[in-house]
Amino acid sequence: MDQETDDNAMDTSLDSSRDSDCVNPSFTHQYTDDIMDNPLVTGNPPIKHDEKHTETLNKDSDDPVVTDSTTKVEFHMQPTSVPFTSPDQDPGVKTSNKAHEDYKDDVKPKEEGSNLEPDDHGDPNLTFALFGSSETVQFGFDNILVGEKQPCLKNTEFPVIIPIQRKISEHHVSVINMIGSHETDLEPLDNVIGHLVNESEIHAFIFVVRLGQLTDEDKMGIEWLQRRFGDKVLSFVIILFTYEQEEECDTIIDDLKNNSVLEQLLEKCGGRYHSCSKNMNNQSEMRELIDRIKQLFTDNNQQFYTREMYRPSGDLQNSEYQSGSETEASIGEAKAQPLESLAQLQTDIGDKQKLGAVQVIDRIHLEGKHQKLRTVDFLKPIVQSQSQECCAEEELASVFLQRLMMLDYRARCLQIKENNERHSTQQRNSDSSEDVGDAFDNIFGETAKPSDEKKQLDAVHLMDVQMALLHCADSFLKQLMVTKLSQCQYALPLLVPNPFTQQIEFPLWTYRQINKSWKTTDDKGKISSKFQPVYKAETPMVAFFRFGPVSSSKSQLMNSLINEKHNTFFHRNCPGSSRTRVLMDGLVEIAWYCPSGEKTDRFTHCIAFCNLHGDAGANEKQLDILTEMASVNVAILPQLGKNDKSMTKIQNFYKDLKPLICLLTDNDSVLTEMREGKYKIGLKDRNQSVVFEEIRRAINNGLLSFESSPIFKLEDVAKFSGIRVDEDNDEDLRRGKEAAQQMMSLLQDKDLTEIKESFLPLQGKLWHQWCEKNKELHRPTLGELHKGSNIEKNKSSKQSEMLKIREQQQASVLSQFIQIFIQNLNLSEGNVPYFLKWLGILLDDYTAESLSALLHQYDEKWSTVLNLKKKHDKSQQLAAAQVELETVSEKLQAATFGLEHILREIGQIFESCSSVKRNKKDMTFDFSSLPSLAAEMMMSGFPLELMDGDAAHVPLIWVTAVLDALIQKLGDQRVYVLSVLGIQSSGKSTMLNAMFGLQFAVSAGRCTRGAFMQLVRVSEEMKAQLKFDYILVVDTEGLRALELAGRSTRNHDNEMATFVVGLGNMTLINIFGENTAEMQDILQIVVQAFMRMKKVRLTPSCMFVHQNVSDITAGEKNMEGRRRLQEKLDEMTKLAAKEEDCDTEFFSDVITFDVQNDVKYFAQLWEGSPPMAPPNPDYSRNIQELKKTILSKASASSGITLSQFKMRINDLWNALLNESFVFSFKNTLEIAVYRKLETKYSDWTWSLRSAMLSIEDKFFNRIANRNINVQENDLLADMRKTKEQVEKSMMSYFEEDKDKEILCQWRGRFETRIKDLHDDLVKGTKRKLDEAIEQKKAREKLDQRRTEYENKLFRRSKELALSLRNTVTDENMLNKEFDTMWSKWVTEMTKDTPPMEDLNFWDDVTQILSENQELTLVNERLNQKNYELIDYRSDYCVYMRLKKHLEHSDEAESSEEADKSSKKSKSGFRQWFGQKIMSGVEYFRWTQKPLENMDLNAECHHSIRHLTQKVIQDTEMIMKKSPVGTRGYSNSYIQEITDCVQKSVKQHESMSQKYTLKKEFSIDLSLHVCDIARQMFTELHKEFREANDPKMYLEKQKSQHWNIFKNYYRGATTTTILSEFICSKLEPSILQAVYNKTAIDLAAQMRSDIPALRENRPNLEKHILKSLAKKEDFSQYIKYIHNPREHFKQFIKNEVDRYFTKQNKMIQKIFKGNLTQKELIVSNAIKAATVEVKSQSGDGNMWFRCFTRTLTDELKLTENSCGDLSEIKDLDFLENVLSDSLKKGTTKLQNSFTSINDMKMCRKRPNEILIDHFCQCCWVQCPFCKAICTHTMEGHPGDHCVPFHRNIGLNGWFYRGTTNLCIDICTTAVASDRSFYPNSSDDTVTWKEYRKGGSKYANWSITPDQSELPYWKWFVCRFQEDLEKYYSKTFQRYGQIPDEWKKYTKKDALESLDKHM
Repeated sequence: MDQETDDNAMDTSLDSSRDSDCVNPSFTHQYTDDIMDNPLVTGNPPIKHDEKHTETLNKDSDDPVVTDSTTKVEFHMQPTSVPFTSPDQDPGVKTSNKAHEDYKDDVKPKEEGSNLEPDDHGDPNLTFALFGSSETVQFGFDNILVGEKQPCLKNTEFPVIIPIQRKISEHHVSVINMIGSHETDLEPLDNVIGHLVNESEIHAFIFVVRLGQLTDEDKMGIEWLQRRFGDKVLSFVIILFTYEQEEECDTIIDDLKNNSVLEQLLEKCGGRYHSCSKNMNNQSEMRELIDRIKQLFTDNNQQFYTREMYRPSGDLQNSEYQSGSETEASIGEAKAQPLESLAQLQTDIGDKQKLGAVQVIDRIHLEGKHQKLRTVDFLKPIVQSQSQECCAEEELASVFLQRLMMLDYRARCLQIKENNERHSTQQRNSDSSEDVGDAFDNIFGETAKPSDEKKQLDAVHLMDVQMALLHCADSFLKQLMVTKLSQCQYALPLLVPNPFTQQIEFPLWTYRQINKSWKTTDDKGKISSKFQPVYKAETPMVAFFRFGPVSSSKSQLMNSLINEKHNTFFHRNCPGSSRTRVLMDGLVEIAWYCPSGEKTDRFTHCIAFCNLHGDAGANEKQLDILTEMASVNVAILPQLGKNDKSMTKIQNFYKDLKPLICLLTDNDSVLTEMREGKYKIGLKDRNQSVVFEEIRRAINNGLLSFESSPIFKLEDVAKFSGIRVDEDNDEDLRRGKEAAQQMMSLLQDKDLTEIKESFLPLQGKLWHQWCEKNKELHRPTLGELHKGSNIEKNKSSKQSEMLKIREQQQASVLSQFIQIFIQNLNLSEGNVPYFLKWLGILLDDYTAESLSALLHQYDEKWSTVLNLKKKHDKSQQLAAAQVELETVSEKLQAATFGLEHILREIGQIFESCSSVKRNKKDMTFDFSSLPSLAAEMMMSGFPLELMDGDAAHVPLIWVTAVLDALIQKLGDQRVYVLSVLGIQSSGKSTMLNAMFGLQFAVSAGRCTRGAFMQLVRVSEEMKAQLKFDYILVVDTEGLRALELAGRSTRNHDNEMATFVVGLGNMTLINIFGENTAEMQDILQIVVQAFMRMKKVRLTPSCMFVHQNVSDITAGEKNMEGRRRLQEKLDEMTKLAAKEEDCDTEFFSDVITFDVQNDVKYFAQLWEGSPPMAPPNPDYSRNIQELKKTILSKASASSGITLSQFKMRINDLWNALLNESFVFSFKNTLEIAVYRKLETKYSDWTWSLRSAMLSIEDKFFNRIANRNINVQENDLLADMRKTKEQVEKSMMSYFEEDKDKEILCQWRGRFETRIKDLHDDLVKGTKRKLDEAIEQKKAREKLDQRRTEYENKLFRRSKELALSLRNTVTDENMLNKEFDTMWSKWVTEMTKDTPPMEDLNFWDDVTQILSENQELTLVNERLNQKNYELIDYRSDYCVYMRLKKHLEHSDEAESSEEADKSSKKSKSGFRQWFGQKIMSGVEYFRWTQKPLENMDLNAECHHSIRHLTQKVIQDTEMIMKKSPVGTRGYSNSYIQEITDCVQKSVKQHESMSQKYTLKKEFSIDLSLHVCDIARQMFTELHKEFREANDPKMYLEKQKSQHWNIFKNYYRGATTTTILSEFICSKLEPSILQAVYNKTAIDLAAQMRSDIPALRENRPNLEKHILKSLAKKEDFSQYIKYIHNPREHFKQFIKNEVDRYFTKQNKMIQKIFKGNLTQKELIVSNAIKAATVEVKSQSGDGNMWFRCFTRTLTDELKLTENSCGDLSEIKDLDFLENVLSDSLKKGTTKLQNSFTSINDMKMCRKRPNEILIDHFCQCCWVQCPFCKAICTHTMEGHPGDHCVPFHRNIGLNGWFYRGTTNLCIDICTTAVASDRSFYPNSSDDTVTWKEYRKGGSKYANWSITPDQSELPYWKWFVCRFQEDLEKYYSKTFQRYGQIPDEWKKYTKKDALESLDKHM
């Protein structure tokens, strides 16, 4: 009969059962009569093997013999007995020893003192086994140990090893000859070895190795022994080296030394070895061997190798030869044993099962049972695609589990690659032969197996893989696996024998998340539905089991009853089955049949089917439990004998009242009722369909006939004793359950619809009210916010209301339910997941029944409403029905209560406490710890609610805090955000769960609401392909899913789609079915969302998943579907473009989209009709393909960091809260990255600027030293190094920064800006140097004259001194004499030079202005000094004259409006003024203005102020270009300045339509800019005079020549005097160079030390605002608001001065360091010049030329500046004198430098350097509030923007027709429907369309959001009176300051700067 494998795991067991349902061959000693003739064998006649003998043996084993060829094994080693070497030994065959005959179960080691003498019967007293290669032994008659080689036994069924009895050295020994056994390693050998171990007490194992010839087989010998006998066998091993020649013996030691493998082998065996000849005929050697064995026995405490030590690893492969019956495990010997030995046999079986389990686990690489596998290990995306049908053995577990997670029931059809290849069709050897051979032999003869196949293990049974995974999994993975098995419609493990503990386990925990639904039809034909967790379901149960071996597959039979199209129970004919299995015997599996309420149902009620694998007689505990709980028992029976043990059980079942169905495998009878409830059905040779129908009828009859049939409930299994229930025995599970039950006890007897309100009050009405007010706050057109003209006041009021709600939330009592929940979250880390899982399970259980009833009620009400609508019934009946529907809907919403609602409550606790900044009274822990707990949950795999589905709101504070905590725990990891969109119940969550093994809620009645996110870790091997650490999956509620909540608004869908699309790096758009209307709706929403993303420069990708497509294999149909989808997308793009106000036509213009690759078609989820249909394998394949595509696309992306994801959530949600998403969206991340980039840009520009300053110094020195040839290439060459460093730094920053993907959009722009700056610096420096060269050339004659003067003065001083040396001795007389001569010399030298006049600036100004204006008016304006504050006036009314045609209209309008206003009601007045916003600025002097000027548009004042500031800037540029410093002052420069003023004023007047400017304005403005010029020109003219007036120059030289005169008078040498003269010339040059270098170094130091100067301009502005707040000086604020550039410059100067005061020591240190460095340079130049000139025998003049040439780049020196040095001959003396003088001079300079004030000669002071650096940026101010654009680049591309706008009243804006200053903030105003008057016009522009106001408005980006700085609210309140006086307006009525603003303190203001800027 056929061998079959039963059930889900091919019931090939560890025992001798081949299969639970198949024939079990017993072990038989089979012999054959064709033994080869052997003349040497005497007294050993062949034993015939005949049928009778076989029958006897079979009878002993109670099992029929298997004759099938698949079980036959040839084993060419059948030892028979050999004659003893002792001549008196009794010949014959001994097949067993005394130990075998009188075997006791409790075999123990021999006690001390037991001897090894032979007993009376002459039995041997030493037993040892010989093993090793057959090449190591020479068999023969004289071989003392083994004798001659034994003959082969052909056609034997099983091998037999019979011990050889010998007598050696007076010892009777039993030699077990296993030589050559490990070379074949055939699987049946285990049976032989097991038999030997049972019958023998083995004292030693002799491993025979050929000396000097260690083969591969030898190396594997010990491993083979370990594998066959277990690790303990090594204690009994002796290595026996054999040799052919005696000389070889001497090489043993050398062999050991030289062969490490041999050495290791010996070490493994405890260093025991012996040697003997290969033919083993030396008595002495044999005697020594016996002695060694005896010694080993002593060393082992007189223990021998016993069967307790036997651990056959071959059990896995050989179980097919063993019976499922435990009695057969001992090779058919159990019945021959005493009863007490059975316990020992049980132990043996347990050990074998344990070893078998370990080996399976090892083979499939599960790394042992102690390290529990976790769910998270298998949720990680893996590299290889698992779509293949076969995989490597080591991948089995991973692939099986991955496919199971993807609901692919073909996970149990996997094949092993190697097996597959090995079992490919074998090529016949005779293929190449011409002889076709004999047909009979070829067809029916045996096929020889390849030698490699003989050594191969059988494939791992797939049910072993499943069970091994379950044994190795932790509780969560077990539960997930069993849940997925249930979804795949597979049978589930109910009672599981644990191979490691031998206990029977009931995994109740794994069933906790499994639900079943079914429909039943009652007698009246009414169909009722049920949806229940399986552990609560009460159903009949039918138990299937078998006794003994049977030919039919029980599992296959059960499948035909339950679902003939699906292998619910795994059976022998399933793919993935193999001959061996080790973990299935004794396993009980369960499956439920769930009827669908159709006529085709096989059973009308839900029935549980249980299947006991293996022989029921061997698994009595499981059998007892099943039969006791079953409603019907079904036994499958072979032909049993009357006295068969199994018949006792059958008899008991037969007597019992419970229905029994006997299925007889060897009988062909039809369904027969033997007595009531007792049936028999024959299976043999019958039509299967008929048999299955009979069994079904019998089961139904049995269920009906047995009235008191027990109802099976899964939880009741736990009541049986002797089984281990996981929930009771697992400590973590038990604690988690207790904690969850403690919480659930609080919910007992509570109305489900009221639970949330009482236990979770914070997320109810209060939270919903807060959300509503928050939306109103962001949308001024909602609610009450737009009513009344004072938006800010209403806004502040709204914020106060929101804060009150938060206070109410915070003050509410914390329910005990939540307290216990939070306490449990603080348990030890391992317990929390169990607690949460239990709580979720118990909550689902608690709410399931009520929810089901409410859903049913809702369906009924909804149907009623629809029917009434169809009838067009508009009566009260329809209205009442709709009210009822809404009531049920509210109840349904209230009754939905799960873990997500508890976490939502925790979030609200945190948000409320954060808002009011204090803990709840009854909370025993700090609220700030809550996000950390939620983060831990996310890390454990729990989803976190991202958007509250009930409130349609994102709890931003909570989500942000949780993500912050997550970042703190994980680091700022990179994540790839995958989001999904689709209509409700379209399978989005199911798809994500299948793809990543997640656990988003998918059960009926619990559809996803809102949005949830879950982390999936990327495996290490996958990280090589991907650039991120996690995939963050975002699951959302379905679009068009709001009927339940009564919020069916398209707006909500648009918000959800925009939010989800914006969050995701990729969005999956899930389309279900082929309904065009539904598809059109979702497509328009999605396209609009993507269009918005493009507008705000976010670039997500998308894929369309078209689910439930009927025929996904039809390629043409798919192409047609793709074409239609493309057309539909393009159509929707055009529609969406109209809504979004753009002209896009094609979807591909909106987003990168390939309709061929980015559209996936999915098969239907179920393969057949639920509830019994399994998931469609094609669906799983589609999931795999989609996952592969997603990961492929993801590999090109770096994802985003968690912190960036957090920012993105903030940005998207804040923009969505506003009415216009695109208008409101602010990409905070981009802004932050750009700010950081600007800081780097500031560093790069500083590097270039400071480098150029140093280069400038060098070239100015060159020019001063008469090197007047400077090319641009020289500058470029010097700048090259710095430029390259900056470029390298830029490249590194743009390519390596974590935000490089965002940065790349600005790279080109910033690289261009750096290049432009570099070029500008080079050109600017070249221009300066060219000017210096021109000046040098212009002063050439002057320099020549100076040289002549100095030479003359030197000569005359010398002559005078020498002439007076002998005549005058008095110092005073000498001084007087020198003064007289000096005056004479100066007069003489300057007689031809006209004197330079002093500057008479104001006379020139008055004269030039009076040419166009009246002189008296000019003098009057000059004396009044109004011009000094012209740029800071509050308004310019005094300078303006209205044009005649406007004066009357304005007056009329003003009076008319005043008249109207007096008549209007209060509300009408508000509405009128609400639409009439404009601005006006008050006169600075606070004088009363004429009435007609009251309503002058503020734009007029702003434009005049702008004109004033522009003229000041233009004239300053003229001043800077005026060469006063080089050519002296001329009144032509004033003429140029005043002409610029006049020209600008005329141009302005020509553009003004409302007013003209009085001439007083032109005069005052001219005087103002001339006053600025006066300060500059006076300083420059002074410098010019000092440099060019000969008298002044000569007076400066007097002290030097006085010293020369004195030194000559005192008799000093010329060399000494000239050396001192040179030093006197060097000192100022050195000082100048040191000052220049110190200025640059100080500027760099201050950038590092002064916080305000550290980063970029926005940081500087923050410190300016802080400084202003601390000083509280209103006039400084006004200067900052209206002229920020000047204020910045002054602030930098003040900071620098403050630094100079505080850091004097630092400054001195820098100065002295630079001075020392310069001294060293000069000193080296002195030495170098001396060496060079001495080598050329030159004089002093040559020395000086060489000296100055060396210092050309360092100091300003000219060759002839020290006169004639030809007299100097002693150059060494000159060097010494100069070095000494230089040292003294620098010491003097160091001592004289006490503060920065001494540093007056530097070319550019530190503050000027810093001003140049910080003020080269954008200074454009917001036209409304005067906020300064924060771009650090002047003339930057794109819009001007600022993070925080201000109150526009600061700029003088007010309501037209009133004196009320406006209180609005720009960002609030642009969200309103109000209007303003731009550009002095009477035409209004709405704030929403502010860009239409003109160019200066159009270039600004002002987003409508809540970004406001409390600083400016504090400022308005603090300086309210000052502002009112300044603008002559008041903050009253519509401009009234909100009371909430007045709560801000200065501290709050300063803190807000630190927080937001």
